[in-house]
Amino acid sequence: MTEADAPLALMFRLQAAGCRHAGSPFYADLCDTLAADAERGGAVVGAMGKYAAAGFDDAYHLRLLAGVHRMVLAGEADQLRAHYPSTGGDGDANAAWSHIEPLLRDPPDALLQAFERPLQTNEVGRSASLAGGLATVAHDTGLPLRLLEIGSSAGLNLRMDRYYYEAAGGAWGDASSAVRFVDLWDGGAPPFDGRVRVVARRGCDLAPIDVSAPGADVTLLSFVWPGQVDRFDRLRDALAIARSTPVDIDAVPVDEWLPRQLAALPLGVATVVFHSVVWQYIPEAAQAVVAGALQRAGALAGPDAPLAWLRLEPATGMTHTELRCTTWPGGEERLLATAGFHAGRVHWIG
Repeated sequence: MTEADAPLALMFRLQAAGCRHAGSPFYADLCDTLAADAERGGAVVGAMGKYAAAGFDDAYHLRLLAGVHRMVLAGEADQLRAHYPSTGGDGDANAAWSHIEPLLRDPPDALLQAFERPLQTNEVGRSASLAGGLATVAHDTGLPLRLLEIGSSAGLNLRMDRYYYEAAGGAWGDASSAVRFVDLWDGGAPPFDGRVRVVARRGCDLAPIDVSAPGADVTLLSFVWPGQVDRFDRLRDALAIARSTPVDIDAVPVDEWLPRQLAALPLGVATVVFHSVVWQYIPEAAQAVVAGALQRAGALAGPDAPLAWLRLEPATGMTHTELRCTTWPGGEERLLATAGFHAGRVHWIG
């Protein structure tokens, strides 16, 4: 192993631990194999090229994995389908490696293109937490909601009212929806009383994904780790819903977009600015612009035109997420819930 290859090997070792913890033993085993290959200066080093020296947070190693996964899902790597859990395979990473290594030694364009494709998991499971926040804002204001999402990707969480939620006898959303969140809340329950009504929605993203574009669904599914069956199925169902529920997502930096959206607060609706696990990717200067725009709009908010800032972001230590909501008039901040990074139980504080 050369000194230059050591960080790549360590990156795959760390990723293996994360995948094993998050319910993808297939990727965990595959990452261990990739780490060993990097230590030998093997095929993965050449395939990653200039990206082999990138940092962990740049996630080019995950782009590589997603690129192979996308080929499998798209039917461009038939021999791997027998081993990838997401295509009904046996989950044998060692057997998969015998087919992946040749791909890495002579990477096809479909794999090389993955390095230019930013990771956008668009985690639908976060809607379980976010929906509780929307229910709280609607309950407190008695008004329908106007949604503005930062970092929308394909806008799947902008469509969260098209999913179904049920907790402690209360329910909200589309009862016929294939995407369902039932009895996930501990410590209490959000006010799912059926009065939450979304009347407008819009988002922004630097590289939004159009779910109606050919191959967009395969791209998003490729970012889910094989073996995470619930996440994969939930995303697939959400994509089907998205195709029948159009939304506008502007390809504009947030520090340009949000001040325009908050230049006026419409009467008779509660404006909710929300985001989930995106704040750390926004440059500090842009964060300051966002915070300033919210403060200025908050100063203009009133009972007939309230404003809420709802965010599901990592807690200190990155062990879980926190759902926090600041509302105007008044500027009161509340911790509403804690949850994991993808899906699962939500501890409701309310």
